[in-house]
Amino acid sequence: MFGISPLGWLHTLGSLPAIPLALYMLVRHGRIVPRSGAGVAYFLSMLVGALTVFLVARQPVSVGIGLATLLLLLAGYALALLRRRPPLVDYVETVLLSLTVFLLMVPTVSETLRRVPDGHPLVTDLGSPVLLGAQALLLLMLLAGVGWQLTRLRRQARSAIR
Repeated sequence: MFGISPLGWLHTLGSLPAIPLALYMLVRHGRIVPRSGAGVAYFLSMLVGALTVFLVARQPVSVGIGLATLLLLLAGYALALLRRRPPLVDYVETVLLSLTVFLLMVPTVSETLRRVPDGHPLVTDLGSPVLLGAQALLLLMLLAGVGWQLTRLRRQARSAIR
């Protein structure tokens, strides 16, 4: 089904929970919260996806996205473990983890458009205007979302000072 191998299904189904988990945390907390139950589940799901991409990737860009995702994820969660957290850490952590959501969604949208509906996909080549438009929309969402998150963090920091 959809031309996905069993290992591909492991990759897909392993990383799939990260999407609703990220959405939940973004709506509820305004950012990915590593020290929450949803944050731990997000980490594990992203870890499965980032590690298994090396086994299923057909294009070099997929390996690059997987490596970047893995590095950003580990860096973001490592910052969450710091005992002494300068104010800047929250901003860096938020940006790093927002980038992991973006790097999850780019191949998710691309692969979905290139595989669905089964046998007659919406997009047949990587240069398709539909695919490029979807990717541009994801980039705009990243920029707007990170801007909103950083503004929200700054307001929270100012409120805490008062």
